[in-house]
Amino acid sequence: MLKGLDPLLSPELLSTLRAMGHGDEIAIVDGNYPGVEHARRLIRLDGHHLIPVLNAVLSVLPIDDFVPEAIFRSTVKAERDKLDPVHEEMIDCCAHHEPHRQVVPLIGQDFYGRVRAAHALIQTSEPRLYANIILRKGVIYPKEAGAQAAEVDPFVY
Repeated sequence: MLKGLDPLLSPELLSTLRAMGHGDEIAIVDGNYPGVEHARRLIRLDGHHLIPVLNAVLSVLPIDDFVPEAIFRSTVKAERDKLDPVHEEMIDCCAHHEPHRQVVPLIGQDFYGRVRAAHALIQTSEPRLYANIILRKGVIYPKEAGAQAAEVDPFVY
């Protein structure tokens, strides 16, 4: 256990999040998702639902602000705009951490293809269907904006 970190952030998950670079993506998926088949790197968080895991990840992961779309969710079949309760909860959780970012729906194979290309996949035990989301990692800016490179301590954020 560490101070200030959600205990859902396991050592393996923290290591993966830290190793990701700007623009890398991570998927958080439900218990029915074909994680073993789609993951380049699979992190299992069995026994946990998606929303607490999403909240924990967003508590430490910066979201990419270099692109117009950086958060994606799966859809109910081919119904792009249909929102199940779990989608509303995902949108609310993302809005809490990233109030200026939209959660973009991706239909079926578009979502699957993006997951297959993701840096990693977190498999939860979420029982609700279509409870899947992708996050694109951003950067953490130095506090001293505009300072000379030699004056900025890379370990002070």
